[in-house]
Amino acid sequence: MKGKPSLKPESLRTPMMKAAHRAGGVLLRYFQRTFEVREKHQAGLVTNADLESEAAIIRVLKRARPDFGFLAEESGQTPSSRPDASDGRWIIDPLDGTTNFVHGFPMFCVSIAAEWQGQIVAGLIHHPVLGDSYWASHGGGAWLHQGLRRKRMKVSKTARLRDSLLTTGFTYRRRELHAEMEAFERLSGIARAIRRPGSAALDLAYTARGVFDGFWERNLAPWDMAAGWLLVEEAGGKVTDFLGADFHVSSREILVSNGLLHDSMSKTLKPQNCPI
Repeated sequence: MKGKPSLKPESLRTPMMKAAHRAGGVLLRYFQRTFEVREKHQAGLVTNADLESEAAIIRVLKRARPDFGFLAEESGQTPSSRPDASDGRWIIDPLDGTTNFVHGFPMFCVSIAAEWQGQIVAGLIHHPVLGDSYWASHGGGAWLHQGLRRKRMKVSKTARLRDSLLTTGFTYRRRELHAEMEAFERLSGIARAIRRPGSAALDLAYTARGVFDGFWERNLAPWDMAAGWLLVEEAGGKVTDFLGADFHVSSREILVSNGLLHDSMSKTLKPQNCPI
């Protein structure tokens, strides 16, 4: 019996970059122009820009790896149509930060992750307004691409919570906001400042880049976190749930830091103070 084929994560970089930039072009054509908007139940907004961006990504990635399946925000889970399907799957958010996009706030991005045999092995986040692309491969580090420039990313070295710049997001489930506001208040009383840009994927990318020192959020989906999770880990950061337990892409909460602040952030978010 033949063994399962291996995969070199770096081999995915070119098609993932192509797909993300193609999708970014779609988003920029719509940004600050007229488009259709509807509201999903307890899941924010969706526009025809989301749908066209996702379709563009899928077209590119299907050609590159027809043996991979898909988990995408708008079209859901789709297994590979190939009889020789591999253990690969793409996890896609075609427009993370849709509410920002709808209101003309330029903090939105495209997020693509590659999963192989249950492990995230490659991640890409593309910020089309700035042209920044954040890439990571398992064991290959995290990198910021700006045009022809390529720079390795490392998390910050901030060692005290009181010196930190943190970031977070709030749930669309309004009845659950009280717990998040309480956690926000507690951390605000300690940290230097907290930002809430409205795109979890970009929060993760900026933490990997060393701009933010830590990030936490609840009620996210795999496509919000998969690529950014790998970026942070490959940049030297730490990713867990609120209690400090191992994180998985199906987890419903995420706590991210440069590693130095992780224990203090986790203690502040302990469940008796922030019930899940």
